[in-house]
Amino acid sequence: MTNLPPSLSINLTPYGGPSASSPAAAAAAAAVAAQAKDRKMASAEQLVLDLCAPELRENALLDLSKKREIFQDLAPLLWNSFGTIAALLQEIVSIYPALSPPTLTPGASNRVCNALALLQCVASHSETRILFLNAHIPLYLYPFLNTTSKTRPFEYLRLTSLGVIGALVKVDDPDVISFLLQTEIIPLCLRTMEMGSELSKTVATFIVQKILLDDVGLRYICTTAERFFAVGTVLANMVVSLVEQPSTRLLKHIIRCYLRLSENPRACEALQNCLPEMLKDGTFNIALRDDPATRRWLQQLLLNISGGSLVSALQPGGIEHLL
Repeated sequence: MTNLPPSLSINLTPYGGPSASSPAAAAAAAAVAAQAKDRKMASAEQLVLDLCAPELRENALLDLSKKREIFQDLAPLLWNSFGTIAALLQEIVSIYPALSPPTLTPGASNRVCNALALLQCVASHSETRILFLNAHIPLYLYPFLNTTSKTRPFEYLRLTSLGVIGALVKVDDPDVISFLLQTEIIPLCLRTMEMGSELSKTVATFIVQKILLDDVGLRYICTTAERFFAVGTVLANMVVSLVEQPSTRLLKHIIRCYLRLSENPRACEALQNCLPEMLKDGTFNIALRDDPATRRWLQQLLLNISGGSLVSALQPGGIEHLL
C-alpha cells in the first residue's frame, strides 16, 4: 500500500454525514451534553427528595456526598428544597446524646459526616453562603468541636465539622469573621489544635490564621492579654510537638499565624519573649528547605520581633490553599 504524504488531508466522514467541525455536529454534541446535564440534575433532585424520607435518607446522604462535585448548583437545590436543610439538621442533632458520654459509633459518625459534607457544599456556594450564615447553622456544629475523645468516629466528626467552617473562611468576607468571633469559634479551634489529629490541627490552625488575617480578627485576639496568650500558648505547644512529629503543612500555618500577630505592636513586643526558640535556632531549616514562601514568612517574623520594619508583599497567593 502506498504511503500518503502527511500533508494530505482525507475526509473519512461517510457521504451525507456531518463532519466533526460542522455546525450540525456541534449542535448534536451540545444536545447530548444538555441531555446528560438534565439526567444529572434529575438524579440530584430525586436524591434531594429522598433526604426527606427517613427510610431513604441514609443512601441519599451517601450518594449525594459522593457525587456533590458533579452536581452543578447542588447548594441552591439543597437550600431551596422544602424540608431539606431541616432533614440535615435532624441528622446532626440526633447524635448529640452520643457525645457525652462518648458513645458515637463509626456508622453513626459516617452518616452525620455525609450530612456535614452537604452543609459544606452550601457554605461554599456564593448564592447560599450568607443565607447559611444568617440562619446560624454553624452553631449546630460547635458541640462536635467541643468534644475531647480521640477515637476515630469523633476525630472524623471534628475534621468534617472544621471543613464546613474552613469553607466559610476561605472566602474573605468580614461578615463571616464577625459571626465566628461573636460565636466564640477561637476557643473551639484552640481545643482542636491542642488535642486533634495532625489534619484536624492543620484545618483548625488555618481557620485561626484566616481570622487573624482580617483586621477585626487581629484586633480581637490582641485586645486582651488573656486572648493573646491563649492563642500564643497553643501555637508554642504545637511548635514543640512538631520537633518530634514533623508536619510541614501545619508548620506553615503556625508560622503565618505568628507573622500576622507580629504585625500588631503589642503582640510583637510580647513575642520577643515568648516566641519558641525552635523558630529562631534553625530547627526547622530542613523541613522548610522546599518551601521558600514559608521561609520568607519566618525570616520576616524574626525581623519584626527584632525591631525591623514590616515588609509587605509576601506572596499573597501563598495562603489561599487550605492544605
